Amino acid sequence: MSKWTECSIHTTEQAIEPVSYILHQAGASGVVIEDSADLTRLWDEAEDEMYKLSAEDYPEEGAIVKAYFPANEHVGETIKKIKAALKDLPLYDIDPGSVEVVLAEVYEEDWANAWKQYYKPVRMSETMTVAPSWENYTPESSNEKVIELDPGMAFGTGTHPTTMLCIQALERELKGGETVLDVGTGSGILAIAAAKLGAADVKAFDLDDIAVRSALENVEYNQCTSVVQVTKNDLLAGSSVQADLIVANILADIIIRLMDGAYSQLKAGGVFLASGIIESKRSQVEQALLDTGFKDLEVHTIEDWVLFKAVKPE
Repeated sequence: MSKWTECSIHTTEQAIEPVSYILHQAGASGVVIEDSADLTRLWDEAEDEMYKLSAEDYPEEGAIVKAYFPANEHVGETIKKIKAALKDLPLYDIDPGSVEVVLAEVYEEDWANAWKQYYKPVRMSETMTVAPSWENYTPESSNEKVIELDPGMAFGTGTHPTTMLCIQALERELKGGETVLDVGTGSGILAIAAAKLGAADVKAFDLDDIAVRSALENVEYNQCTSVVQVTKNDLLAGSSVQADLIVANILADIIIRLMDGAYSQLKAGGVFLASGIIESKRSQVEQALLDTGFKDLEVHTIEDWVLFKAVKPE
C-alpha cells in the first residue's frame, strides 16, 4: 500500500502558475488546482459529460494547489525547498497571499475514489434521473425513475446533452410494450431507460468489447436483464428484428450509414431517434433522412447538439 505526502498550498489566483511551477521543480509529476473562481466561471460542456462543482470542495477565496510526493526520508527536505521558493515569490512582483502549506498523508487507494465527489444525480427528463451508483439517491416523487451508473473510465457519467435529448425523446414516445433497438449502446443507459419507461423487449448493440461489458454490468445493476439483451454487433448487421422504435446516439456520419438498415427494420409507423449530431451536421443528416424515406421529421436541440425524430410511413 503506497503512502504519499499531500502538499496543499493556499495561494492567490495570480500565483497559481508560479506555485505550480515550484511544485513541478520539486519533483511533482502533476498538480491539483482548486480555484474558487471555477465556481462562477462559465464552462463549455465536455464532449462526453456534464458535471457539477460543489462549493464545499473549494476555498472561500484564492486557490489551493496540491501536489503529491512519496512519503520517504527525503520528503522533509523537499518541503523545505518548496517553502523557501514560495517566500521568494514577492521578489518577482507576485503576491502569493498567505501561502499556507498544509501536509497530509494519503494512500494510493484514496485517489481511486477522489474523483467521485464531482458526479451528482442529474435530472434528465420529467421522470428520469441518472445517479452515480455510490450516491444512494432517493427519488423525489413516486413517478421518478432512477438509472444508477458507475461512470468508470470508459463512458463518463452518461449525462451528455445528446443522452439527455434521447431520454427525453424516449419518454415522449414510449407508451409501453414496444420493441426497441439501441444501436451503439455504450454504457447501456438508453436501453435501461427504455426498459424503465415500459418497453417490453430491448436489443442493445455495440461493436466495442468494453462497451458491451459495461452495458451488461449496468443492465444487471439496474435489474433490467429480463427486458434488455446486450449483443456485440456492427450497427444492425445481421439483425432481423422488426422494431417499434430505434434509437442511435452516435456520430452523424455513422447515423447516415445506419439509415437504410434502420428504415428496413422499423415497423410501419415506427420511430427513428437519431442523436449525437452536432449543429454543423444538421442539414446533412436531415437530407439523408428524407432521401431514405422517413417523414414527419422533428428536431430537438440542447446547446449545439441535435436530435431528429423521424417516422417510417404507414
